[in-house]
Amino acid sequence: MNLDFPHPAILELIARFTIDVLAMAALVFGMYYRRYRDKELVTAAALFNIFAFAVLTILSSVDFSLAAGFGLFAILALFSLRSEQIGKTEITYFFGSVAIAVICSVQGTTLELVATVAALILLAAWIIDHPRILRSADGVKITLDKIDAHALSNPDVMKADLSSRLGVEVMSYQITALDYINDMARINVFYRKP
Repeated sequence: MNLDFPHPAILELIARFTIDVLAMAALVFGMYYRRYRDKELVTAAALFNIFAFAVLTILSSVDFSLAAGFGLFAILALFSLRSEQIGKTEITYFFGSVAIAVICSVQGTTLELVATVAALILLAAWIIDHPRILRSADGVKITLDKIDAHALSNPDVMKADLSSRLGVEVMSYQITALDYINDMARINVFYRKP
């Protein structure tokens, strides 16, 4: 009769969960929230990380393929994010949170490897999305109350018009929605700071 308590598997699970939560918190609270202040995405990414960790921990301990687990979470991610358009940066941080959960929960890897990979992910995210790396460029989402005639037909004229309206050098823009009924246009504008 084995009187080891807590069981070594429980201790390893606690260690993996601790690495997961610390890495996820550093990514979504320490980096993303401090830079973008999007409480809704931070909450979703943090909770999705914990839920993914729990489900993948169970799936990795039974005879269930990893590919099936990824497929399951791809479906869940599409379902939960489908109702609202999410930006590239937001989806990247969200995927990073899920990736950390996957890395930490999959059995068969050492705790040292898990901690090292999680640390490398955090380091890469910190460097790549650091404000000093792309400090001269920024983006903003705007809604125009009138659709310009040259919005689609002449991008150079539209860029000049947006630059004049906003008082910055517009590098590019992306029309995300045209509403001809209400005569409105939603545009993502990417500009260079003076």
